[in-house]
Amino acid sequence: HTPGLRVVSPSNSNDAYWMIQQAIESTDPVLFFEPKRRYWQKSAVNLDGAPAHLHAAQVIRVGTDATIATYGPMVPVALQAAEIAATEGHSLEVIDIRSMAPIDFATIVESVKKTGRLVVAHEANTFVSVSSEIAARVAELAFYHLEAPVIRVGGFDVPYPAAKLEELFLPDADRILEAVDRVLAY
Repeated sequence: HTPGLRVVSPSNSNDAYWMIQQAIESTDPVLFFEPKRRYWQKSAVNLDGAPAHLHAAQVIRVGTDATIATYGPMVPVALQAAEIAATEGHSLEVIDIRSMAPIDFATIVESVKKTGRLVVAHEANTFVSVSSEIAARVAELAFYHLEAPVIRVGGFDVPYPAAKLEELFLPDADRILEAVDRVLAY
């Protein structure tokens, strides 16, 4: 909620490598959220390629039936949900938002115009959250393209629990798929 403050969160090793360098080089202050649940994830880093723009969202799975927009540690969960949905005959597009301030609304709106449905998933509570802003902005910019209300999936509206209860609090593929079923039912 602070103008000029940038907020980013990588979902994979390659983004983490490039985004931290871009954050350091930025002339604006950048909050860099590192998903601790992904610390032990191993993947290749492309040192030869050019990095994506720090605040650009990326479509990481193309689909036609609904869009899932997410960031950070929820991206692998959303991809898992998309894989499960594919076995059930549904094609889900997954967008890695990557930047929560500023948000690349153009990429999200373009996807929603194609699919007509949007599920926004993240680990935080949904009340007064990034998902709330995305839902409001998509309703404003793509209202006539929406075939269902935007559904938000997040942590429950309770204080963050102790570590042993964390998995019960955080959204999983089943909770995302439940939201997908709701938007597809319209």
